[in-house]
Amino acid sequence: MVSRHYFDLELESLHQDLVEMGSKVQESIDNAINALKNQDVELSRQVFKNDDIIDELEHKIERKCINLIARQQPLAKDLRSISTALKIITDMERIADHSADICELTIKMADQKYIKPLIDIPKMAEAAKKMVNNAIHAYVTQNVELAEKVCADDDIVDDYFVKVVDELRELIRENPDVVYQATNFILVAKYLERMGDHATNISEWVIYNVTGVHKDLNHDDLTKIKVNK
Repeated sequence: MVSRHYFDLELESLHQDLVEMGSKVQESIDNAINALKNQDVELSRQVFKNDDIIDELEHKIERKCINLIARQQPLAKDLRSISTALKIITDMERIADHSADICELTIKMADQKYIKPLIDIPKMAEAAKKMVNNAIHAYVTQNVELAEKVCADDDIVDDYFVKVVDELRELIRENPDVVYQATNFILVAKYLERMGDHATNISEWVIYNVTGVHKDLNHDDLTKIKVNK
């Protein structure tokens, strides 16, 4: 009984670390997009620093998971929960990396006037951030319904991606001189689209953790992008 109580406390601590990591990841998305909108180099550099903190949290959670497995010899369901945590932090770390990728592009374009106002990219970022938040909450609360909603919401992010890419393609066709910036903004949209994919991955692992069945619920259908001829 004492051993089980200790295990439950350690598992709760693990959940809290995951929540903290998730909060840092969401902060990175916010800061990356704000830096992009305002061409803020200093804020971009702050995202790089925050990425180091997220990496440290990933390693901390990894160590906790390994210690729980080694010391507590968890039962099948508990082992599944710990394994799921290990999968989730990998996706969260990749989301933070994509925020840093966006900031790298922001710094490259910091001294240039943007070719168009940023309208859909911030909306796309907010949708991706909401997916991440819900995916982490679904893990902590073991909420399959919320996890399934996250997977469905990936369509929203994908639709924004299609819209952004189509608009930028049209700008390039009208004026080839904008190709450098337009390509960078397409990359920004791609990084945000990948964030949605990683949030979907997290949710798939949540569903596996609860049900024991791993399903591929990624809704990507990027064939919807028009081919301009």
